[in-house]
Amino acid sequence: QVQVAESGGGLVQAGGSLRLSCAASGLPFSRYTMGWFRQAPGKEREFVAAMTWSADSTYYTDSVKGRFIISRDNAKNTLYLQMNILKPEDTAVYYCAASYRYSVNGYRTQAEYDYWGQGTQVTVSS
Repeated sequence: QVQVAESGGGLVQAGGSLRLSCAASGLPFSRYTMGWFRQAPGKEREFVAAMTWSADSTYYTDSVKGRFIISRDNAKNTLYLQMNILKPEDTAVYYCAASYRYSVNGYRTQAEYDYWGQGTQVTVSS
């Protein structure tokens, strides 16, 4: 049974940092591209970042470039998202997802992912 679980969310002031973790089990983690999405209240879920299974490619949405860093530890079956210089507009539920597919657009589409976590809340106060 595949399980994907996010952790590390919380309340932080604007300008602060948080590191999200995503632990995956029941799948060959090192063979999966992993991604982060987020959904703010009243908005659709949007792509944040992705890293290929080999870690040779990373993708970010423009609004987080230079502030967020995606990384993975295949030995620990864990994906990370280091979030720096957080802004109130980063407030959302953050989801981790796993993909075993080939993408032509940088894994930016939800349909490209096979497994999803339940999400972790990130709230940035102004």
